[in-house]
Amino acid sequence: MTRVRQAEGEVFGRRLRELREKYGVTQNALAVASGLTEAYISNMENGFAVPSLTTVLRIAVALDCKVTALVSVFDKTDLASMLPK
Repeated sequence: MTRVRQAEGEVFGRRLRELREKYGVTQNALAVASGLTEAYISNMENGFAVPSLTTVLRIAVALDCKVTALVSVFDKTDLASMLPK
């Protein structure tokens, strides 16, 4: 099966990795703290998975950060270009 990166997943994934590393948290520690799998964290960081709002909230709680810290990156992105045609 071919995995496909999604534009919004790549943007979110880069930000997630940036924050996770900034806070000195491993993928495993984030997975445990958020109730997600390490594989899912990896897939998000690599743009292969786009999280639900509930997942974003779980990550924000686990990282002890605001939701906007995770998603404000989209304010600087051409959203229309990310949407499927």
